Amino acid sequence: MKLLYMPGFGNDFETESLPGALPQGQNSPQKCNYGLYAEQLSGSPFTAPRGTNERSWLYRIRPSVRHTRRFSAISYPEWKSAPCLDDHSLPLGQLRWDPVPIPKTKTNFLSGMRTVTTAGDVQTQVGMAAHVYVCNDDMADDYFFNADGELLIVPETGTISVVTEMGIMEVEPSEICLVPRGMMFKVTLAAGPGTAARGYVCENYGAKFTLPDRGPIGANCLANPRDFKTPVAAFEDKETPCRVHIKWCGKFYITEIGHSPIDVVAWHGNYAPFKYDLKTFSPVGAILFDHPDPSIFTVLTAPTDEAGTANVDFVIFPPRWMVAEHTFRPPWYHRNIMSEFMGLIHGQYDAKEEGFVPGGMSLHNMMLPHGPDLGGYEKATQAELKPVKLDNTMAFMFETRYPQQLTRFAAELETLQDDYIDCWDGLDRKFDGTPGIR
Repeated sequence: MKLLYMPGFGNDFETESLPGALPQGQNSPQKCNYGLYAEQLSGSPFTAPRGTNERSWLYRIRPSVRHTRRFSAISYPEWKSAPCLDDHSLPLGQLRWDPVPIPKTKTNFLSGMRTVTTAGDVQTQVGMAAHVYVCNDDMADDYFFNADGELLIVPETGTISVVTEMGIMEVEPSEICLVPRGMMFKVTLAAGPGTAARGYVCENYGAKFTLPDRGPIGANCLANPRDFKTPVAAFEDKETPCRVHIKWCGKFYITEIGHSPIDVVAWHGNYAPFKYDLKTFSPVGAILFDHPDPSIFTVLTAPTDEAGTANVDFVIFPPRWMVAEHTFRPPWYHRNIMSEFMGLIHGQYDAKEEGFVPGGMSLHNMMLPHGPDLGGYEKATQAELKPVKLDNTMAFMFETRYPQQLTRFAAELETLQDDYIDCWDGLDRKFDGTPGIR
């Protein structure tokens, strides 16, 4: 079945999977068609300014009060929340990992979540967490919603189906999707149970992700609103035992119900999930000299009250032409107030000649120096500066104003590259004091 989507970012959508299920002219009629219940899902305070006010009206088989019964505590020991000051022996430093292995036992998206870093405080809705998911099984009768934040999902291996209250999204590598805070969903494997999927997740505790202001760039380029796709209404009419899991203030709970909670037959509003194809990002860059700041590659940003300072930025490094003259073309060496968690979806990142592989990840915390490795430096300083297409690559970064604390899982992960720091060996003194000599 080909899935349908509605284009646009932050639009006010309306969709129904049965004709006449969506009321017209009002939100909450005395009786809804098909015996449905009307319910509002609010993603912002009622009195938030119009530009940031988010809510949707759902018309469902049962009200969501019937989708939770008595809760019991449950543990997902590898999914951590900030503040998380795990006790481990790994000292501060620039860090890099090879891919997290796919489990050999049955593992679904929820049980396969592995937290690498946390930042801020989930209780005060500040900061974020960077996770990796590894799974080989469906969440067939298991459903989940996260009261702590929205989830930005970045597949690296395997196509996943994200089945939400408001519709279904199929998401493959080089695409992303976002599930809003508090929205019920489950994840299944598009190729079926027993196949493998791996990817990255940014759990954003703070203000919702939005499109960055373009400033002097103007009205076009970067991530264009029309390329974001929101699913049309779809529902499960399933009267079998199901389990609903919730994450709330860093803790997990489970409740047993006798039906699927994915039962929204129609909805309208602007609080909705979406997917986005990273290949539609239209990069801008230097067309004469120097490498610009990586902020020009921002797809989504979660702002703070301090202008220009993000709770989280989602930044990509896509295929693009390199044309700058008399310029060191890769990203330069730098130290930064922001803390950078980076992953590679496919190809090669232009600042690293070796060691950073698809499915891998790196962490450069605030004010720790980083930049091209020795091979990347030598290649860039000796290259003929003709126009070059940087192709077949897609790297990304979760960048936050807050320091990212490493979890014990990440500190003790077997794929940690103990020799990562050695990639800068050989960047030796070249200074000889002679004017004009390079």
